[in-house]
Amino acid sequence: MNKQSAAVGILILAAGLVILLGKLGVFAFIGAVFWPLFILIPGVLLHVLYFGGMLPAISLVPAGILTVVSVLLLIGNWFDWSAMKYLWPFFLLAVSVGLYEYYIFGQVRSRGLWLASIGLAALSVVLFILTLLWTWGIYIIALALIVLGAWLVIRRPRFR
Repeated sequence: MNKQSAAVGILILAAGLVILLGKLGVFAFIGAVFWPLFILIPGVLLHVLYFGGMLPAISLVPAGILTVVSVLLLIGNWFDWSAMKYLWPFFLLAVSVGLYEYYIFGQVRSRGLWLASIGLAALSVVLFILTLLWTWGIYIIALALIVLGAWLVIRRPRFR
């Protein structure tokens, strides 16, 4: 009877603590800041289960995708969501990482699988560069024009 009342006391204490922390906003803060971990944890778990020999190699495709996507969401959540206007091409990279992991660790060494993963990675990088040029390109063009104009003004023709 004494053990039973102690267990009930611990449950009541835990319930009160959970209610108090909830009212203080601790869970709302944790949920608002760390919600991408709910995507990262399954990705890491799939990796662990594969390398532990419990899942087939095909599970590495969603594992890679979930891991990269959760990192991108963590960057957006922790720093600023406006960074996504530059980072969106890396969602393609997530698929590329999953396919490449399957190519490397799976039994199937398909050239098409390798080409798809490398092609998606290259497309992701090209789109990222184009995004940077699209958003920052006007500044690069302005700077190049300033340098060219200054060079033309400073350069003196040599007449004899």
